[in-house]
Amino acid sequence: MNFIQTEVLGVWIIEPRVFMDARGYFMESYQKEAFDSHIGAVDFIQDNESCSRKGVLRGLHYQLAPYSQAKLVRVIKGAVLDVAVDLRRNSPTYLKSVAVELTEANKRQLFVPRGFAHGFQVLSDEAVFAYKVDNVYQPSAERSLRFDDPDLAVQWRPKDTDSGTFLLSDKDLKAPFLKDAEFNFEI
Repeated sequence: MNFIQTEVLGVWIIEPRVFMDARGYFMESYQKEAFDSHIGAVDFIQDNESCSRKGVLRGLHYQLAPYSQAKLVRVIKGAVLDVAVDLRRNSPTYLKSVAVELTEANKRQLFVPRGFAHGFQVLSDEAVFAYKVDNVYQPSAERSLRFDDPDLAVQWRPKDTDSGTFLLSDKDLKAPFLKDAEFNFEI
């Protein structure tokens, strides 16, 4: 595996070694020893999967501490633009974001540590998105930020849905802007 540290502190791109032959491919999507030696020990406790269609934008989501979650995310089918925003107030990369295209072809993964808002935009007709998390889902701690907050300036891809707008949940449409949001993260 190739571990690439991004410009945002704590966020890593992971490129697995893929072995191709006439039958298809094989890869290790997670290998604890290699992960721990590059990123540090993370006790993943749950795997999640979602399926979304083109134009869907999910996020930017997070959970307040102590329920915040580190995530290791990847695309099994399709393509997404995956985004992580640093919400750790004392971080040297506070409010900086990373945007990485994750696809079934490039097999890249993104590690997002605790203290980040996370979201993704579906670029393909359909995307199956998988992620490991290191903490339970706690509904009372769930929060989100507006995907189009000018203070975050996330560079989403141009909207190419039939309606010309992103497909968002009601929760994401009603998410607060950064200036009104609640978060409690430190490094």
